[in-house]
Amino acid sequence: MNIAIIPARGGSKRIPKKNIKNFAGKPLIAYSIEAAKASGVFDKIIVTTDSQEIANTAIELGANVPFIRPANLSDDFSGTRPVTNHAIKHCIEHFYKPEYCCCIYATAPFIEAEYLHQGLNSLKKSKDKAFAFSVTSFAFPVQRALVKQDDGVTPMFPEDINRRSQDVPEAYHDAGQFYWGRTDDYLSKKRIFSEHSIPVILPRHLVQDIDTPEDWLRAELMYKAYIQGLKSDRNS
Repeated sequence: MNIAIIPARGGSKRIPKKNIKNFAGKPLIAYSIEAAKASGVFDKIIVTTDSQEIANTAIELGANVPFIRPANLSDDFSGTRPVTNHAIKHCIEHFYKPEYCCCIYATAPFIEAEYLHQGLNSLKKSKDKAFAFSVTSFAFPVQRALVKQDDGVTPMFPEDINRRSQDVPEAYHDAGQFYWGRTDDYLSKKRIFSEHSIPVILPRHLVQDIDTPEDWLRAELMYKAYIQGLKSDRNS
């Protein structure tokens, strides 16, 4: 059995009520719930939140909210892993022990069921990996990054600053969408951002952090362009 766990705290400060704010016509969290449902791989889709308003929205969208998250896991310093593990332990205590768990962020409007499938299948096929999570490539070689120094700039990696783009390895970053793991591995001390994980590579046009109002605007513009492109493809 598999469960999806969607953390959705109510205390967003930079974008008030971010998780249920209207994004391109529906609450932001709806995209994560709908993708989890469309994948067909989850026995339960659990939203863990400290907000009754978010809980009500999640239930209306077809998710389960079996508890209201305790305050000690709902402040600005609460990490995703403790929140996810709390939900896993609740599921084990009150329902059953799932074989695989997937933490899905509530702020992932570009998430697609096919990549959830890909992550689960990759993990099932692996004999020695504990997790599989979404990544995407940097648009520019990180080895040639610059940092501000006083009133000027300096290379972050001086030894690479003059290397050609094609001569440095491609670098990836966390795409902030989903994190598959075996239940026992989630509850262990194994780190996700480590050799224990399989990367699920997403195209860059399906990845956008939403932490600030500027991020939100950019994400909506990207989403509308993406949907328009899909409609054009279907009509061509």
